[in-house]
Amino acid sequence: MTLPDIEQTCTELTQQLIELIEREGLENPLLVGIRTGGVWVAERLNAALPGNDDVATLDISFYRDDFTRHGLHPKVQGSELPDSIEDRPVILIDDVIMSGRTIRAAMNELFDYGRPASIHLVCLLDIGRRELPIQPDLCGAKLTLNDGQLVKLTGPTPLELTLA
Repeated sequence: MTLPDIEQTCTELTQQLIELIEREGLENPLLVGIRTGGVWVAERLNAALPGNDDVATLDISFYRDDFTRHGLHPKVQGSELPDSIEDRPVILIDDVIMSGRTIRAAMNELFDYGRPASIHLVCLLDIGRRELPIQPDLCGAKLTLNDGQLVKLTGPTPLELTLA
């Protein structure tokens, strides 16, 4: 299996994001990256957006539905968001979407900070093994993995994909 070129994928995803913001008329959208890979992707996309704020970050460790099974990840760093996201468009960014459970947890946490005007989901890669009916609005590439295979994003500079 060949992994997508990360540079080309990020460039195409940036263009798609700019088009989404213009098409939807999103004013002052807040880019929110899900730790850790989603933050790296969000920072990469944000660098290409004119006049945008810094990237906000979510650490969804306390919102995961497998918390009682696996315990707390030892590197919980906390979330860094504005005090309120009330009525502000949010662009939620993650590196890989698979089951949809990470995104569900992220949205639960976002609503603890207020009621956003909208949430658009942007993912670098879609593995497509959904357990929940959650789909990205924008996706850089889709991958079909064999059972037992995982894709890992390392970074932040450079961003690299590896297959395990």
